[in-house]
Amino acid sequence: MNNNINIQKKLQSLEIRPSVQRMAVMDYLMKHRTHPTIDTIYGALQYKIPTLSKTTVYNIVKTLSESGAIQTIFIDEKNLRYDAQTEQHAHFKCNSCGMVADLPIKELQVKVKNPEKLSIEELHLYYKGLCKKCKNKHK
Repeated sequence: MNNNINIQKKLQSLEIRPSVQRMAVMDYLMKHRTHPTIDTIYGALQYKIPTLSKTTVYNIVKTLSESGAIQTIFIDEKNLRYDAQTEQHAHFKCNSCGMVADLPIKELQVKVKNPEKLSIEELHLYYKGLCKKCKNKHK
């Protein structure tokens, strides 16, 4: 129950009404650090919330992402993925099994020439390769 109170407070602090569906999606993302897709989230929650639709999940993650409650990850060419960890970190995607994992970074300072004085609002850092399990398979 304590986690539900924390989720409710977090959503309210971002001026998001904490509906049952929004809280369930946020709870799922916080508990499952696998960077799930819309289909994964929907598949996991549809039995708990029979009135939930895939469109509703899409709208919820869009709202959560726009508010800064979660990150939208563009590492997968086929699907957007979502991450409840909003602190600065990088992501790694295995080219073989498709697993996406967080990579901690101490400090990220990228010097960019910006003669147009563009307002940069986001930076995404992605690595791709083989995870340990897949690397051992390919030996």
